[in-house]
Amino acid sequence: MAEPGENPSVDRSELLESQLASLFRVSQVLSHPGPLADTLAQVLQVLYDHGELHRGTVSLVDTQTGALLVSAVHGQISPLDGEPVRYSPGEGIVGAVLARSEPVILRRIADDPRFLDRLRLYERDLPFIGVPIRAESGRTVGVLAAQPPRVDGWLSEHASLLSMIACLIARSVQAALVAENERQALTAERDSLRRTVRGQHGFDSIIGHSPPMQRIFEQVRQVAKWNTTVLVRGESGTGKELVASAIHYNSPRAGGPLVKLNCAALPDNLLESELFGHEKGAFTGAVNQRKGRFEQAHGGTLFLDEIGDISPAFQAKLLRVLQEGELERVGSSQTLRVDVRMIAATNRDLETAVEDGDFREDLYYRLNVMPIFMPALRERPEDIPDLAKFLVDKIARQQGRMLAITDSAIRTLMRHHWPGNVRELENCLERSAIMSANGVIAQDVIELGGLNPGVAGPMPPPVPGGIALDDPDLDERERVIAALEQAGWVQAKAARLLGMTPRQIAYRIQTLDIKLRRL
Repeated sequence: MAEPGENPSVDRSELLESQLASLFRVSQVLSHPGPLADTLAQVLQVLYDHGELHRGTVSLVDTQTGALLVSAVHGQISPLDGEPVRYSPGEGIVGAVLARSEPVILRRIADDPRFLDRLRLYERDLPFIGVPIRAESGRTVGVLAAQPPRVDGWLSEHASLLSMIACLIARSVQAALVAENERQALTAERDSLRRTVRGQHGFDSIIGHSPPMQRIFEQVRQVAKWNTTVLVRGESGTGKELVASAIHYNSPRAGGPLVKLNCAALPDNLLESELFGHEKGAFTGAVNQRKGRFEQAHGGTLFLDEIGDISPAFQAKLLRVLQEGELERVGSSQTLRVDVRMIAATNRDLETAVEDGDFREDLYYRLNVMPIFMPALRERPEDIPDLAKFLVDKIARQQGRMLAITDSAIRTLMRHHWPGNVRELENCLERSAIMSANGVIAQDVIELGGLNPGVAGPMPPPVPGGIALDDPDLDERERVIAALEQAGWVQAKAARLLGMTPRQIAYRIQTLDIKLRRL
């Protein structure tokens, strides 16, 4: 029964019917995935269409500041622009709902001194209802507010409907908060992984301060800015793949994939499928469609190692992709376009291969836009100390223990020719680390190139006879080994060179843990 002076146009049965319809439609809206702000706006639209509630807002708590932010509005002539409207806990009517976590029901909103009219939304002579949006934990995460279009006797019923809808909204808000937290965690993890990858594959992973390496660094910095095709040349083991990674991760394509393939590892038929992909049933064993490396590298970089080893027949197919950016999967006639930056590498003399007819001249010029020549390790011996320490730290992490290398061992490494370059150096240090029970890689545990076959245990490397035994840079252990080398590993003779007695040198050999070489 309507109270005196109120509009009795809506009876109880009609009201309950419209509220049930509102609940059903709100549940439908909230069950569909979508941006939370759009979903909340649709909920307010349902209340307008079916719930006898016209103007309204949904305000959510900002997890960073604890303030209420108006997230959705219905009934305003123009949408909210600029900074969102905020209410601190206890500020205004909606702030009071948040602070007390209790509904507020007003018969005339203008009569409440807390009414701020900050949105210029509500009619001052009409009622107002605000209810808290509570999460399952009991924490208030927002406020749902609405204004009936008339003064009637159904304020408590309207408030009950809003409370039920607030419960439905709370679940969506909680799910959105969980999804946002997961998204932020994934974003942070992605950024951390990118920083790690850039650190592992950027300039820091290429060790060297010698003039040849400084030229390499400058070339990489310049070429990384552009999409130019790069041909990295040099002997095996000089770090061509590291240069390719540094170019990619310091380029605008760093956010895209870096895809690698060793062309020498596959015959032509498999190389074509690997690079271009294939359709299901294209050949025996092709049970599924497969994207090739070019498609996988779309938007990023493709690194083809040992490019000089592909056959002339396949060179023609590769040339078309480089020139046109188009390819067809094996077994398909559909042309696919790819956006890929090409970095190739080879240790072959391509100029001679072109003259001999083993390598297409047009492909050579297509690849050789920006050549980068990697120096051999023997051409930059001043980099060996830094390289050795870097590699020893790397091996220490792999073996899960502390490792160190002595200065005398480093000097021994610097006297070697290193035909296998950095790869040979790393293998040598890994062998030495295995033989270093105490974690110190000393001169006598270093084996260079397997030049001491048939001898049990690690051998002290030969020391040139011209080395001065009174050299102040030699430590005691190195000085004893040098004397033994010059004496043909005859202890008595070595003792005379050092001005010792045979007993003294035998004692030092034992205490310095020098393994005698049997000639």
